[in-house]
Amino acid sequence: MNILLVDDHAVVRQGYASLLRAMLPAMEVREAATGEEALTRVQESVPHLVIMDFGLPGISGLETTRRLRQRLPQLRVLFFSMHDELPLVRQALDAGAMGYLTKNSAPEVLIEAVRRVLAGHAYIEQPLATQLACRAQRGTSDPRLHSMTQRELEIFVMLAKGTPARQIAEQLSISSKTVSNHLTLLKNKLQVSSHAELVHLGIDMGVVRKAG
Repeated sequence: MNILLVDDHAVVRQGYASLLRAMLPAMEVREAATGEEALTRVQESVPHLVIMDFGLPGISGLETTRRLRQRLPQLRVLFFSMHDELPLVRQALDAGAMGYLTKNSAPEVLIEAVRRVLAGHAYIEQPLATQLACRAQRGTSDPRLHSMTQRELEIFVMLAKGTPARQIAEQLSISSKTVSNHLTLLKNKLQVSSHAELVHLGIDMGVVRKAG
C-alpha cells in the first residue's frame, strides 16, 4: 500500500513522511509539494490514500481534492492542516475528503486517522467533530460564507484570526499583492470598509471563536 503526502513546506512534509515511514513500515510514502504535482503523481500511480494540506500554492488543496475525486471517485483523501475553523473543515468534507485533522494533533492521532481512512471509515479530529455536530444541530451557517471562493474563505479565516497579511502570503505561498487583492474583493463582497470590520464580522459569522 502507498500514501501520497501533499504539503508545500519541505521540512514539514519530509518530517511527516519520515514519521509515517517509521510508524507504518509496510507503507510506501511518496511526496508532492503542490496540487499540480499531486495530480501528476496520482496519474502515474494511484495511491491508497492522499494526505492533503489545505493551503497549497497554485491549485489549492480543496481544488486538488475535487479534481482527484472527479477522476477517481473512490480515492481516499485525509486533510491534515493548520486550520481548525469549521467552514474550512466543512468545505474539505464537501470536496470529498474522508477525514480532517489539524497539525496540532499528536503523531498517534495522525496514524490512527490514516488507519481508519485506509479501512474505509471517516475520521474527524474529536474537537472538530463535536463542533460540527453542534453547529448542524443548531442549523447555523451564514449564507455569505457560500459566496466566497476557496481562497477568499481561507484568507478571510486567517484575517479574522488576526494573521498579518505578510504572514498570510508566506503561509499560502502567494504574493502580498495577491493577498491585498483578495482583501479588497472580500471587503466589497461583505460590504465592510476596514480590516477591523472584517475581524469582527468573522467572529459574528462564527468563522473564528472569540477569545475568552
